[in-house]
Amino acid sequence: MLNTNISVRIYIPSLSFYVNIPIAQLHIMFSPKKIQVMDVLILLVLALTVALPSLTIVESRKVPVLDYFEYSAVSCRAYSASLIEFGGAGDGTTLNTIAFQTAIDHLSQYASSGGSQLYVPPGRWLTGSFNLTSHFTLFLHKDAVILASQDQNDWPVIDPLPSYGRGRDTQGGRFSSLIFGTNLTDVIITGDNGTIDGQGDLWWQKFRKGELSYTRPYLIEIMYSDGVQISNLTLVNSPSWNVHPVYSSNVVVQGITILAPVTSPNTDGINPDSCTNTRIEDCYIVSGDDCVAVKSGWDEYGITYGMPTKQLVIRRLTCISPFSAVIALGSEMSGGIQDVRAEDIVAINSESGVRIKTAVGRGGYVKDIFVRRMTMKTMKWAFWMTGNYGSHADDNYDPNALPVIQNINYRDMVAENVTMAARLEGISGDPFTGICISNVTIQLAKKAKKVPWTCTDVAGISSDVTPMPCDLLPDQGVEKIGKCTFPEDNLPIEDVKVQTCTFRRNL
Repeated sequence: MLNTNISVRIYIPSLSFYVNIPIAQLHIMFSPKKIQVMDVLILLVLALTVALPSLTIVESRKVPVLDYFEYSAVSCRAYSASLIEFGGAGDGTTLNTIAFQTAIDHLSQYASSGGSQLYVPPGRWLTGSFNLTSHFTLFLHKDAVILASQDQNDWPVIDPLPSYGRGRDTQGGRFSSLIFGTNLTDVIITGDNGTIDGQGDLWWQKFRKGELSYTRPYLIEIMYSDGVQISNLTLVNSPSWNVHPVYSSNVVVQGITILAPVTSPNTDGINPDSCTNTRIEDCYIVSGDDCVAVKSGWDEYGITYGMPTKQLVIRRLTCISPFSAVIALGSEMSGGIQDVRAEDIVAINSESGVRIKTAVGRGGYVKDIFVRRMTMKTMKWAFWMTGNYGSHADDNYDPNALPVIQNINYRDMVAENVTMAARLEGISGDPFTGICISNVTIQLAKKAKKVPWTCTDVAGISSDVTPMPCDLLPDQGVEKIGKCTFPEDNLPIEDVKVQTCTFRRNL
């Protein structure tokens, strides 16, 4: 005999609603016709199948699958939706550009009433370039992959950056980034380590063959914005730079893994460009170019635009870049770079640990740079500064625009298997000054250069550095090991905290 104390639970998908019907009640309802309880259940299923095909019988013990999860972000949102609700298809072949843009445009209506978030579920979501909105979060599930379209028509062409005057690859405009935003407030791109795949090989081949009409797109670019978070994602095979915040403030880049073939051209990891108050932390980067490249405009265009990068924190970074730097300052630094604080950095098989790149005609400045607790393994140079990085935007640069490089502080570092300790080359008549290197031990490789240091047109001091630096950096003795100070105050971006946010479909 069937237990009449249990219920049948019926789920109505269109209403997200469950109905519990006691079997005893059904038995009473049908008892005048002397129908057995099991017969009633059979009839009920048949009736529902014919009359209401959208209803589904589910076992009462099963827990329903809800679109709900938690994640960390600077800002939380009141409204949520999934890309599927806007026609998205994660089959790897359907183009989802319209689905992404329709969803974001729809969600923009909630900017002033708690903000919104768009969920990218598991799947392979092919798309061209799309634009973000304010008070908005784009969240990628751990099994979600955003695939960049390889059709050039899916990438709008936009104007060159005013501080560059031209595209970085070619004269004229540039392709819009895959994920793009401008004039935004409070925008977040994050996930549970979901992936953004730029499918960059096609672009790399065009670049090498000189077939580009416009500069290659980046994976993520946010312009003229305030309050930006890019976190907990894996970025692979970018056509060019991976993460490019530009003309923006209060930027957090956190927990990002960036992977590109080490021979891929210009696949810089993270490039803060004319930004104020930026924090880059807990990132792992394998790159064909600089892992972090700090920039602020190119020659006369950067000088005219006059927007520096300042108040930048870089910490807990691991980098592999056999042909470039772990941290590069420049070469596009004509708007100025000031107050950069980097610490707890691991460099593996990279060309240089810290590199300053500039040239006559750049103008601008690089000053108040502080790096400490850096570990380097298998390097060409631990430190490299050059005033002869001669790539110019055009022939209109001012030969009298000399850069100012001063107050560069490196301390508390170890390196092993290094070909050359340092190559420090200032500009004749415009020396790099205020260089301070202390408590640094560099173990040279078996086939190291005979002269571990080369120094021209530089001035500064050293303390407890092995091997002994050049005469232009005279040793002050162990007792002055603390001469190269690291700021102890916090920059405002260091006090920005994340909170626990939730996603629940409610649209």
